[in-house]
Amino acid sequence: MENIAYSLTKQIETAELVALYDAVGWSAYADSPGTLLAAIQGSHTVAVARAGGQLVGLARSISDGASICYLQDILVLPGHHRAGIGRGLAELLFAQYPGVRQKVLLTDDEPGQKAFYESLGMTQASDFPSGEMRAFVRFD
Repeated sequence: MENIAYSLTKQIETAELVALYDAVGWSAYADSPGTLLAAIQGSHTVAVARAGGQLVGLARSISDGASICYLQDILVLPGHHRAGIGRGLAELLFAQYPGVRQKVLLTDDEPGQKAFYESLGMTQASDFPSGEMRAFVRFD
């Protein structure tokens, strides 16, 4: 298993960001490098994972730092999946919010994602035990 170095930083080269987002098929980000860089810089916290200096994973949050934290992106290069990198990124990111009660994520319905996020202690809104919850989203 590779030695993975985790850190909190927004200092990431645009080319390596675009390569990572493109590798996971997130073309809406990869096709607009300026917007992607602005999103990274505007994030509350950015956690990265590197293997031999190469960017292999990234997670970022949007937060007020007090009451809510949105896990906005979490991605790992496909060749590094199932190696614990996503978990390491999520744990590092969430560790920055010890007093924040509400941690939120919106994602697509790929089956493996549900199991992964549940393993991090998250609950799908429709399965929340203390009553019905709704999630709303608007894409412009």
